[in-house]
Amino acid sequence: MKESDLYTPVKNFFQALGYEVKGEVKDCDLLAVKADYPPLIVELKLTFSLELVLQGVNRQALSDDVYLAIAVGETAAKRRNWRNRQSACQKLCRRLGLGLLLVQANAEDQQVQIILDPAQYSPRKNKGRQTKLLKEFNSRVGDPNMGGVNKTKIVTAYRQAALKCAQLLLKKDAMSVKEIREQAAVTNAAAILQKNYYGWFERVARGVYCLTVKGHNEMQLTVSKPRSLSD
Repeated sequence: MKESDLYTPVKNFFQALGYEVKGEVKDCDLLAVKADYPPLIVELKLTFSLELVLQGVNRQALSDDVYLAIAVGETAAKRRNWRNRQSACQKLCRRLGLGLLLVQANAEDQQVQIILDPAQYSPRKNKGRQTKLLKEFNSRVGDPNMGGVNKTKIVTAYRQAALKCAQLLLKKDAMSVKEIREQAAVTNAAAILQKNYYGWFERVARGVYCLTVKGHNEMQLTVSKPRSLSD
């Protein structure tokens, strides 16, 4: 299949909507014109790609109505790959104000499906997530992580607080929750000890905790790595 195979189905689709359609007008793959409407531009590619998106963004200097048109995959694997990517591709197009068409271009069954129409995008901020983002930022001690890394454990504010509790217990056989909260300066010490997310803590009596063997071993390692809590 060639990109030009998408032209006829898309042309027929917009002609049925009352547009006059011509191909390759001033570098636009397809230009559709209709009285009292802004010009409509379509860029054709067999698959969704950065090159296609950049072409669409460039055409927005000519019209607000710009569509990206891609072909329905010819194989089951290609169609499955598109289904896996479709949500992310739609989100990108929506944010950029681009339309998106899915084209069935074989001779027996020529169809065009509108996945997304061009529209101005006004993102809604998620205040709850923003609050959590800033809380995590403000709760962290120093800057313990290198940005851009992957497959590496991230030192979160929660982990830093748990480390404070565990490192304090490393020096004691056992301590009460109150003592740990006050001496480690960790306000949520009770929740950390009870949840025991890292497997470091063990309850030995009501409101009293000590380190597990795992916790003791890992805390001995962190003694030589003070960067665990700060930069």
